[in-house]
Amino acid sequence: MKEPTAPARYWVAGATGFLGNHLVSQLRERGHPVTAVSRRGGSVADVRVEPVDILDSAAVAESARGSDGAFLVAGKVSRRREDAEELYQLHVVGTERALEGLRRAGVPKVVVASTSGTIAIGTDPDCIYDESAPTPLEHLAAWPYYRSKLYAERAALEANHPPDFEVVIVNPSLLLGPGDSRESSTGDVRRFLEGSIPAVPAGGIAFVDVRDAAEGMILAFLQGRAGERYLLNAKNLSIAAFFERLERLSGVRAPWLRMPKTKAVAIGLNQLFNRAVRAIGGAPSVDPISTELAQYFWYCTAKKAERELGWRPR
Repeated sequence: MKEPTAPARYWVAGATGFLGNHLVSQLRERGHPVTAVSRRGGSVADVRVEPVDILDSAAVAESARGSDGAFLVAGKVSRRREDAEELYQLHVVGTERALEGLRRAGVPKVVVASTSGTIAIGTDPDCIYDESAPTPLEHLAAWPYYRSKLYAERAALEANHPPDFEVVIVNPSLLLGPGDSRESSTGDVRRFLEGSIPAVPAGGIAFVDVRDAAEGMILAFLQGRAGERYLLNAKNLSIAAFFERLERLSGVRAPWLRMPKTKAVAIGLNQLFNRAVRAIGGAPSVDPISTELAQYFWYCTAKKAERELGWRPR
């Protein structure tokens, strides 16, 4: 599918989020009218955001009627195991009902935002994952956020029925860049700048600029094949190397202490540190789940998106 020569109307759910905000802005810059929705409503990029809950398929259908395409970017980022049920409702049930409403409204194609974490996670620093990698169920089972995103992907692919209703999935890595007012992705950078990260985890991260991820979603709508997943990633770095870059950019010294590679030992040390902080009346800056996640390697490649979509990250 080529870029429409005439303005096309797009429906965007999760428009007030980090990625959704940039997506709406880029669609508007391309001259397309946008129907922006979120649970609470509001405004973004000079566009009024309608209060629409994706759990309400009838409301989705009503708001999306007349749209030429749709982007599902709604959701919540949380590492808390206590949020498991809420994450399941938002990501899995919300995806099912939103896609049901979009199909009822006659929308022909939808791009769904997931995460690289449903594909690319392991313990081998030399392994760089692509879309053909086996699902890392042994890891995802322990983390409600990534588990719910995996089930949401499966729900999205079950709804894919070309040529009448096409669904494409994009899997961006950690989103960095301007405009993350809720710190859904950049909170760890703030903690680094505050000097509140006590030690350097042993793992590695993959990250992409949020503006490039938004462009990748648009290209996935225009060029993506129905039923396919596309990883969007710009760089793989060990967390130690990432902290070194932050130190050079900001002048804030990186932690000198290195966490052990053994996950259980690293979590135990973090718990001891947190207890010591609480004993002197402070609030721990790094929770155990974040410590656990940071011991893994999340490296992945976006070669498929570059080859099929013509996507190029900065």
